[in-house]
Amino acid sequence: MTLSPSSPADAVIAHLQSLRREENLAGMARFGIETTTALGISNADLRRVARKIKPDHGRSLALWDSGIREARLLASFTGEPGKLTLETARQWASDFNSWEIVDGVADLFVDARLENTLIPEFAIDEREFVRRSAFAMIAVSAVHLKNEPDDTILAWLALIEAHAGDERNFVKKAVNWALRQIGKRSARCHGPALSLARTPAAGSDRTARWIGKDAVRELTSSAVLQKLNI
Repeated sequence: MTLSPSSPADAVIAHLQSLRREENLAGMARFGIETTTALGISNADLRRVARKIKPDHGRSLALWDSGIREARLLASFTGEPGKLTLETARQWASDFNSWEIVDGVADLFVDARLENTLIPEFAIDEREFVRRSAFAMIAVSAVHLKNEPDDTILAWLALIEAHAGDERNFVKKAVNWALRQIGKRSARCHGPALSLARTPAAGSDRTARWIGKDAVRELTSSAVLQKLNI
């Protein structure tokens, strides 16, 4: 099936169905990917599809509504940031059920510049994957929002400190990711992030201690110090 930027959602989904790889599902599940609606298509193949169909906001909404894992990833790859609303972002967040969907959508939410509203809102949400999305957005912002003042990014350290004790696997890994990305952003960000990491690393809370120790290990590595010229 030949796809193009004018291909509607149903044609894209039919193409995805033709690429189904059942043999990949077990491997995806081992990486913690939710496979209930998955077709077993690799992200590399999905990226190739995304390049063919190009961004289209209306189609991305329809792809998301299909509920299919690969279609939802395509929705995140081909959504149009300028047309994404807070209402849609919140609706999508209510459907989050897998870390990889969360992390893909976090890129789109930041590209749409919704992070200032969604990060604090989602960080206090008790749903595991919604809270993860807050810290995924912090990590993405630290890397991609290069024109933002460092102080804007450093302000998110307060949320990292507040939620470093969340022991749920997909939250704690995202909190750790966000902390490390802030610390690697610049020499200006490195010190405050490292200081925060060292506090829980020496504490009694097991989850916070893991987050802190892992961040300290990376932020004090020779590769990071050389990159930041510290």
